[in-house]
Amino acid sequence: MKRCAYVNAVLLDGTENMEPKTGLVLFTEGEMISAIVPAEKADLTGCEIVDLSGKYLLPGLINLHVHLPASGMPKKKESDPRQLVRLMTSNGLLASFGKKLCAGYAKQQLLSGTTTIRTVGGVADWDTWVRDGVNAGKLDGPRVLAGNMAISVPGGHMAGSLAYEATSPEEAVDYVNRIAAEKPDLIKLMITGGVLDAKVKGEPGVLKMPPEMVKAACDTAHANGLAVAAHVESPEGVRVALENGVDTIEHGAKPDEEILRLFKERHAALVTTLSPALPYALFDRSVSHASEMAQFNGMVVFQGIQACAKACLEAGIPVGLGTDTGCAYVTHTSTWREPLLFQKYCGVSNTFALYTATLGNAKIARIDNMTGSLEVGKAADMIAVEKNPLEDLHALRDVKLVVARGKRYSHPKVKRSPRVEEELDKFM
Repeated sequence: MKRCAYVNAVLLDGTENMEPKTGLVLFTEGEMISAIVPAEKADLTGCEIVDLSGKYLLPGLINLHVHLPASGMPKKKESDPRQLVRLMTSNGLLASFGKKLCAGYAKQQLLSGTTTIRTVGGVADWDTWVRDGVNAGKLDGPRVLAGNMAISVPGGHMAGSLAYEATSPEEAVDYVNRIAAEKPDLIKLMITGGVLDAKVKGEPGVLKMPPEMVKAACDTAHANGLAVAAHVESPEGVRVALENGVDTIEHGAKPDEEILRLFKERHAALVTTLSPALPYALFDRSVSHASEMAQFNGMVVFQGIQACAKACLEAGIPVGLGTDTGCAYVTHTSTWREPLLFQKYCGVSNTFALYTATLGNAKIARIDNMTGSLEVGKAADMIAVEKNPLEDLHALRDVKLVVARGKRYSHPKVKRSPRVEEELDKFM
């Protein structure tokens, strides 16, 4: 088993009160961190030495909300996702191409510094295919917590594209069992509509999935040993989700005291996603190509997400971060932006934002025993950056080294869209 020694680094361990630590050597053996010792006591005999020359070594980022099949590149005109998915799953050749596309996007996540992703709505069993390929060493990618297809209702969010359409609680149960047979890591429900689903100005996030269907799906998922994540963008949706067993609220909406009580009572967590709402809410419509209604509703959702995150943080409710990668202007190389947006729009410190994007996210995903911090006995999931992200989170944009379960990717290169970067940088 190969033993490596990472020397001359400034360590940020990912814990909530992390501070830069110098004069340490971090050892890895195979996939794991085997020791962290003072440099003067480090025995480098037989080690492969990786000299970081003063760079900051920290846990890899964790992205809790990814849709692997979509690129996130903006379009002037919306295409029909249902039609596209039907085409891509119509024969083996196109399905093989689709899987390879997802694998390529997963690799982009990795090379940009994201060592774990959680997928929450995909095509067929492509997410688990990528996960299993990475685990077997056949694909280069991050750790994947796979959700495969989600469950929606007719006319619901992502219905017929990234989600099955259940028409009854019994059918929802059947879909949960069908997905569970593919050995995913979680189940995703689409409980409310989204910004582009709204038919009325000022009413995004309309409840689509009835409470009895939510409960039936959650009970079945839990019986299969699977946590449930739910797309929710209205207070009514959050309440229905929590009352009926959802484990994580994805996105969120302005909560009241009852909702906060339910979060605590059900030991649920919030996954904040500022990245997808920002372009609709803040971009000039000549850039976003959003309608006036979509922009207005985008602002409602954007402000609701912020309000939910702030209230949950104040109440001591776990808050994680995901990008909703695949939405317009949210590409597979932009995970680094979410902690920065969290700091800017939710008022947390740089340190807490970085903790949330690493160990905090690992705790919500229930994988903090294996990743999320630089600790002996955990996976060697690490990145190196030139500058101190505790002083400026923009440092996460330019990753100099990625290590995923011990496998090293030196000088990783990712292709970013100048147009996307320019527009988003205006709001960083």
